[in-house]
Amino acid sequence: MLPLKLFPILVIDDDPLLTDVVVRSAKKGFPEATFTHMLTATEAISYIKNLNGQGPKLIILDLNLSDTLSGFDFLTFLQGHSQARLVPVIVLTVSQASEDIEEAYQLGGTSFTNKPFSSQEWIIYFDVLRNYWYKTAKMPDIVFHKVE
Repeated sequence: MLPLKLFPILVIDDDPLLTDVVVRSAKKGFPEATFTHMLTATEAISYIKNLNGQGPKLIILDLNLSDTLSGFDFLTFLQGHSQARLVPVIVLTVSQASEDIEEAYQLGGTSFTNKPFSSQEWIIYFDVLRNYWYKTAKMPDIVFHKVE
């Protein structure tokens, strides 16, 4: 049996409890996933700017962050970053507002999804992510360079 090829995912959400839910759900639905969790867009921007080498293969982003910057601001930052703009961004939020959906796509979001409610729905969510982003989609090998 081949060893697991790890799939790093950056999660940006201001709910610290979400990390536990994500990690537990992904163990069943997406075992190859490894997670880096940032609570704010400011923290995530600093993280991206300081990457040197391999970074995330996927970003999961909440729009409503308890920060001076929103998820929309983070998407705007990504568009100006030569390497990070190539990383697919899955918006994962409670919002169902059509204006949020439209703005997320206009700012380069790859997909707009709503947060699951039950633990079984979270497992299914990560199984779907795995089947598409890990098994089906072809992704570029992005090498990050620290931005001074």
